[in-house]
Parts: sequence; C-alpha cells; structure tokens
Amino acid sequence: MAKIKKIFICSACAATSHKWIGKCPSCEEWNTYQEEIINKAETRAEKKEVWKADSGRQTVNKPVVIHNIKAGNTHRLIAPDKELNRVLGGGIVSGSIVLLGGQPGIGKSTLLLQLALSIGVKVLYVTGEESGEQIKMRADRLGKTNEECFILTETNTSKILKQANTIQPQLLIVDSIQTLSSPFIDSTAGSISQVRECAGELQRFAKESGIPIILIGHITKDGAIAGPKLLEHIVDAVLQFEGDQHYTYRILRTIKNRFGSTDEMGIYEMLGTGLREVANPSELLLAQKDEDLSGSAVAATVEGMRPMLIETQALVSSAVYGNPQRTATGFNLRRLSMLLAVLEKRGGFLFGQNDVFLNMAGGIKVTDPAIDLAVVSALISSLEDMPVPHDICFAGEVGLSGEIRSVNRIDQRIQEAARLGFKSIFISKYNTKGLDMDRYNIKICTIGKISELYDAVFE
Repeated sequence: MAKIKKIFICSACAATSHKWIGKCPSCEEWNTYQEEIINKAETRAEKKEVWKADSGRQTVNKPVVIHNIKAGNTHRLIAPDKELNRVLGGGIVSGSIVLLGGQPGIGKSTLLLQLALSIGVKVLYVTGEESGEQIKMRADRLGKTNEECFILTETNTSKILKQANTIQPQLLIVDSIQTLSSPFIDSTAGSISQVRECAGELQRFAKESGIPIILIGHITKDGAIAGPKLLEHIVDAVLQFEGDQHYTYRILRTIKNRFGSTDEMGIYEMLGTGLREVANPSELLLAQKDEDLSGSAVAATVEGMRPMLIETQALVSSAVYGNPQRTATGFNLRRLSMLLAVLEKRGGFLFGQNDVFLNMAGGIKVTDPAIDLAVVSALISSLEDMPVPHDICFAGEVGLSGEIRSVNRIDQRIQEAARLGFKSIFISKYNTKGLDMDRYNIKICTIGKISELYDAVFE
C-alpha cells in the first residue's frame, strides 16, 4: 500500500516540520506552517524512469577542469519584442527557465501570447487557467498568427513534459505554475509542495532538453510571488510586471537574472490590440503642463542602460488639519523626509507646518538617487510658488550636509536631455572631472550646495 506522509511546510521559507509550529524557527514568521500530504507510492527509481522517457536521453556528468570548459557558445532565442530582449539581457537563453510575476489582469498572459504568436519558431503554450477557445479569442484580438504555435490545456506535469518531448518546441510557456500538479505529490494544485515539485520537474526538463521555459506566477496581496521563496531560487530569471490597471502603460522589471543585468526595465503601452513597446519612454513620462505652473521639475534618470527624463511634481500647502502630512507616490517616503530635513537645516526653507505631496508623473517608481535634485527643486518651487523654467532639467544626489553629490553615467543623462530639446541641465560640480562640456548641445550648469540651486534657478 502507498505510504502517506503528512508534513508541515512554511509558506515563507519552505522549511519543513513533522508537526505544526506557531513561529517558524528558520525565518521567524508567525502562522506560516501549512499541512501538506505527500504521496510516497512511487519510488525514486520509478520517478527516474518517467524522466528517462520525458527527456529522451540520459547523460553521465563528469567533473571537468574549469579552463577546459568552452565559454561564449550560449545560444539565445531573439524575440521580436525589443523590450523583453533588453530585460532578459539580449534574448531567451536555451535551457533557461524564466518566472514572470504580476498582478491579476496586468497583462502577463497577453505579453507571452504575443511572444508566442510573433517569435516565428515552434512554441508550446500550456494553459491551466483558460480553455483553447479563450486563447483563440485573445489571439484574434491581438491580430497575430503563428502556424507553429501549439496550445495545450493540461495541468499534469508528466503529460505536459511527454507532449513537449514529442513536439520538441523551441520555447515552452506555462500559464501558470500555480495550476500545475505533479502525480508524485498528493496535495492540491497551488500548494507549497506542488509548486516546488512542479518547478523542479520543469527545471530538470529544461536543462536536459535545452528548451527554454517561461512560467507565469501569481503574486500575493503583498506583491510577492506566491509560493515559497525557493521558487525564485530555482529559476534563472525573475521578471516583475508592474503597473496600474488605470494607466495605459506597463513596466517590466528584472528582479533576478543569471544571464544579464538586474537593473534593466522595459515599458509597454496597453492598447485594445495588445501591448505596444515604448521605444522612447521620456516622451511618455513627461506630462503636458502649462509653463507658468509651480511645483514641477524634470529629472534625468537612468534605469539599467536606458536614460530617461521623468517629471517630478510637488505640492506644498498649509496644514489645516493638525499634523502635517507627508505623501509620496513613486518615491521613497523616508527619502522625502530626509530631503525636507536637509532643506530646513541647510537651506532655511520651512516645511514643518506644511503638507507635502510628491508624485512621479505617470505613477512610475524611481529609486535612482540622481532624482534628488529635481525633487528638491520641485519642493522649493511649490513652497515659494515660483515655477521652474520648462527648458531645464536636473541630475544630482543631495547629501545630508546640503551638498550636491555626483552621479554615475552623467554623459548619457546629458545626451538624453539635449536630444529632447532642453536648453540647460544642472549637475554636481564634482561630475565635471573628465567631462568635455563643449561637445554637448546643451548648457551645463554646475552647483555644489542647495543655496546655489535657489540662486541659479529662482532668481
């Protein structure tokens, strides 16, 4: 008879225990242990036989001296989506497994179905959430077709891998990992043990066959990818699809990437016919406004290898409801409090009795410290009710002593500002070392302190 074994697994760190525990001894989280039933009917040898049939070949790995390993032969599947190629580091690596997470309805399935219909190679699209008719309706809406795109509605991993071994696609897409179930685990789909086992089986198949796999993962209410953290360690790359359903654009960020940088970002615009790549995000992020309005400044920022100009908006008003409010959208609230303290201590600007609201135009989230100078300019502009000239932008980090610190990749920031028609850009005077100011078609203004910023911009 099959021997049924019950264990308790922590949903936060995947630690196991033979009994329920209130506080996890590994991650010290409370009430995270969940009961899982594991089916031990199949032996390890029987499981290996299934993999032997799925993979189609068996290899014996032997240790190799490191200088005998040939590098530079990694094959990448180049997608027609330039934004996706940028985020993945130049394309989809053969044998890799990529995890795509995002909010419900954000466009994960649309993005990957567009990829499957336009990439021009044999693709197996596995769906456990939708029927084939629903996939066909979305494909008709996208207006694209691929004669080598196969749709499989299945949730059993053994059957999926057998079909993949038979078809031999060049790309395998699974929507989603939470709907799959392994016959070796006797628990419901989406549970911790099922997600871990299914991801492990897909990983072994990808490494043995060389077929890249893209997984769609659900996220929790906190924004983290559902399932144990082990799921993110198994895959080679983790992509996060962000954006508000009320906005027309989406942002694709890299959280983990074994084959490229983790600082890249791709921007899409959601249309009725699918997702459109945004080649020039600066024009999208610069909102339309009148020239005589205060509280607005443009920052030259860099996301990965891409320079962008983002409009920062600030509103400073008297606090009439008691304690002053501090609200930031798309910007770190603690960093905003630090900048306000620097302005009061080093610049003499009084924000203590005022409500302060800060917003990145379009709702984009920015972590680049070079945006500090634009934020400070927008705050001063709103406090003094004096508009910042529309043809200048800023790139600099503000220190606790009120100094304007240098930022990296200043050349690309200046070139992007000049390309979009800005007349001048304010940078730190410490950024001028090795910088040829005469070769730029833009006036470069250097400052060193907050007080110099006020004198140069608002007087």
